[in-house]
Amino acid sequence: MNEIKNKIDEIIIGISSPSKELKKLIQMVSKSKTNVLVLGETGTGKELVAKAIHNESNRKGPLISVNCAAIPSELLESELFGHEKGSFTGADKPRAGRFEQAAEGTLFLDEIGDMPLSLQSKLLRALEDKSIQRVGGNKTINVDFRLVCATHQDLSKKVENGDFRADLFYRINVFPIDVPKLSERSVDIPLIVNKILEDIKIDGDTNNQLPVFDDTAIAALQKYNWPGNVRELKNLIERACVLFGNKEINSENVKHNLLKIKIPIQNEESEALWDAAADLVGISHNNDSSNGDLIPLPNADNYKDWFLYHENIDLRRHLQDIEIVLIEAALDKSAGQVSLASEKLKLRRTTLIEKMKKLAIEKPNL
Repeated sequence: MNEIKNKIDEIIIGISSPSKELKKLIQMVSKSKTNVLVLGETGTGKELVAKAIHNESNRKGPLISVNCAAIPSELLESELFGHEKGSFTGADKPRAGRFEQAAEGTLFLDEIGDMPLSLQSKLLRALEDKSIQRVGGNKTINVDFRLVCATHQDLSKKVENGDFRADLFYRINVFPIDVPKLSERSVDIPLIVNKILEDIKIDGDTNNQLPVFDDTAIAALQKYNWPGNVRELKNLIERACVLFGNKEINSENVKHNLLKIKIPIQNEESEALWDAAADLVGISHNNDSSNGDLIPLPNADNYKDWFLYHENIDLRRHLQDIEIVLIEAALDKSAGQVSLASEKLKLRRTTLIEKMKKLAIEKPNL
């Protein structure tokens, strides 16, 4: 039993209660032939759960993965079921599909919610009969495979809307496993950071110029909400390797250089936007307001002309930066009093606290 846990620990990193519960479910279902549906937000590591289930299943065949959202619908059938020679233009020889490749192993269908309805019925038959027919063929091929599916979508709603077959949903939803969000297991972040850094070092992409996250940096990472989950954390660490190779990273670096990615080009874009707004409303963010009038905020209509000056805009990042600046300014103006800052921002106190937690904003040290 300890050996099993150690194997799973190599794939699923974490000691938090949600992580322990996840590992327990994997351990319970892995040895059976039961179909598993892995549920969770994008970036939570659903493919790692499939890998852990396969590794613990002791099945002789390989783990074969297919991302149903990444393959065009017209090619997905051939990818899954294979094809015979001459079945379509370019099919110059027979080819085994992913079902056959997964013989005596595990077939992992990621983003199953994006599978076209026309293929769902064929998948259902394959699950019921454990047999398939290649595209352009009429020979029945028996295949022994274990099915694990994953999705970030609400399949029950897709069933209600007629976008997913109810019979297929009940067939694959025998043993559902919910993968927790990273924000729900923030205690695991130090372990995950170390694992990602080890993997980067093994890959040799950074010539061993790895950054070092100090305690304040780890605390800042744990306070962040991580909408992109583990995938976003991995991206941040790779970013840190580029910006802080062989250097120590503190909380200020995390908040101002890694989460916000403040680089010169963004400052230039900000300046250009203010200049564009000034041309439209006759103001400047450097205006000294010597006439005693208050400097008005840029009007929302000013953004209509953004694409006259720039090719694109990261809207989510831009709005987040504005939110961070205004919240930090309100806190500074209010001497760190959250209640007073919330009044200035016309927000509920609880709403401001939640935003501060999400955006890793701390009260100023006065």
